[in-house]
Amino acid sequence: MSDNRDRRSPFRRAVRVAVPFAAMLGLAISGAGAETKQGTAEDYPTSLSGNYLAATIADKSRDMASASEYYLEALADSPNDPDLIDRSLPPLLAAGKITEAVDLAKRRTKMEGESRLSQLVIGVDQLKARQYAAAQTALAKSGAGPIAELIANVLVAWAMQGAGDTDGALKQIDEKLKGQDWYASFTEFHAGLIAELAGRQDEAMRRMAKAYEADPAVLRVVEAYGELKQRAGDTEGVAELFNEVAAKVPDHPLIQRDLALLKEGKPLPPIATNVQAGAAHLLYDVGSAIGRDGGEELAAIYLQLALHLNPKFDLALFGVGDLFEAMQQYELAIATYDSVPADSPLRRSAMIQAALDLDVLDRPEEARKRVEPLIEANPGDIEAITALGNILRSRKDFAAAAEIYTRGIDTLGTPEERHWMLYYFRGICHERTKQWPKAEADFKTALKLHPDQPLVLNYLGYSWVDQGMNLDEALDMIKKAVELRSDDGYIVDSLGWVYYKLGRYEEAVGELEKAVTLRPEDPLINDHLGDAYWRVGRRLEAKFQWNHARDLKPEEEELPRILKKLEVGLDAATPDAVQANDGPAGGSGMDAH
Repeated sequence: MSDNRDRRSPFRRAVRVAVPFAAMLGLAISGAGAETKQGTAEDYPTSLSGNYLAATIADKSRDMASASEYYLEALADSPNDPDLIDRSLPPLLAAGKITEAVDLAKRRTKMEGESRLSQLVIGVDQLKARQYAAAQTALAKSGAGPIAELIANVLVAWAMQGAGDTDGALKQIDEKLKGQDWYASFTEFHAGLIAELAGRQDEAMRRMAKAYEADPAVLRVVEAYGELKQRAGDTEGVAELFNEVAAKVPDHPLIQRDLALLKEGKPLPPIATNVQAGAAHLLYDVGSAIGRDGGEELAAIYLQLALHLNPKFDLALFGVGDLFEAMQQYELAIATYDSVPADSPLRRSAMIQAALDLDVLDRPEEARKRVEPLIEANPGDIEAITALGNILRSRKDFAAAAEIYTRGIDTLGTPEERHWMLYYFRGICHERTKQWPKAEADFKTALKLHPDQPLVLNYLGYSWVDQGMNLDEALDMIKKAVELRSDDGYIVDSLGWVYYKLGRYEEAVGELEKAVTLRPEDPLINDHLGDAYWRVGRRLEAKFQWNHARDLKPEEEELPRILKKLEVGLDAATPDAVQANDGPAGGSGMDAH
């Protein structure tokens, strides 16, 4: 069974910039346009060409650690090749090899041709070393395009502040960054931080109020604004501010930390205690805003540079771990989460994410050892309880998973909308252990808490059809689920397979073809489409889909059924073999997320 849980951290703000990143940043994407032969990096000899080819393969596979090593090997044979340096810098930075990247950047600036990334790397390194005049010179050369100009000018402003020129820093931001409406959240925020660091509280409050007005959903802005309000004696105002956020993002560790400090009458921590921390926040802001969608390497570059300035920056560490997960570099993700400081409010969530990554690496016992102590320390830790339940459920230990979810449910008191998932997951476990009345009750509770939740609609609707009950209502529920999640191949497959079970084969074909388009790699969806083709007389296409399903490495119990149909056809296959296949692919998305 596939498990498509969304493992993204709740702390990464997914703002997607709908423009070509390379053009906006003035950077060359490493490996872009490189032609590679099939094979793995290990297939190639340790020569300049072999290392270069291995590097580009690793780069395209988003294995930044391996790509950076191979590029360094290639550079040992050709140390003064500017194109090779340009290709090497992004994966080196993304992998966190900043020392090597700085050395390369310095070498690159002595060669012909402009390298804005090299100037950025050098400028950030100089900012870290408090070489503020030199940093301003380098950073001023690093911007081309809206995002790169934002980074360059705000970092120059921080360098000016480091040199003691607060007026110049604020002027730099105000005069150099105009014309882009989305700049305001960044520019006013950092102008406010600079003013606060300089002791200009009124200016800082005015700037931060503008940043909050530009984007009140950004946690860093809320925290900075709240901290300034507290300093001004407006404890009632800051409590109201944080409670509004807590209502939208319950149990967020940073907001909960801040609310606890307010309750105890303790001062809130400032966002930027020095120039380096403030500049690190700018790089974090941009890195986290780039999002996924193919921009992981670029985002990782900025987050790693932020960590170069502030190695204990917990938000940046969490963001890097999240990006490594997106690139399926789970070992690196775990190591990054382990680097989150023990006294950070994010430490607990980092341990949970590391546990989920260990589960992906098929190390469930290590995963459990990460999570179980968290639950023992706090039996009401719903995030940890959900993680442990999901680990057990992914191993098909449904009875044990149901017990864990129940432990969480028993601590809830009055369930809220956000708790629908606990009932949904427990309902899956009850259904898989043949306890349908309990499962149905859980699914109905989940829908009561979160009406029209597509995953629940899908699971409950399909289960009713599977049992031949509530057919009209069930079909309407699944159609609603598809309407809400039309890009979810598993849910679309569910609708197609329900049509199949109802004998509406032509409609089944149409939906299952859509599902295969959305999830071409799923063996069971391809198998379902093969069955539907067979029923409408498209026998050659049916066999093609079954062959494809076989080659996609289906689960062990599915393979004999597929082979039987390939041998004798669907009609001659044993009833048990055909009936046993009457289930949605990958849980049809039902145990996803």
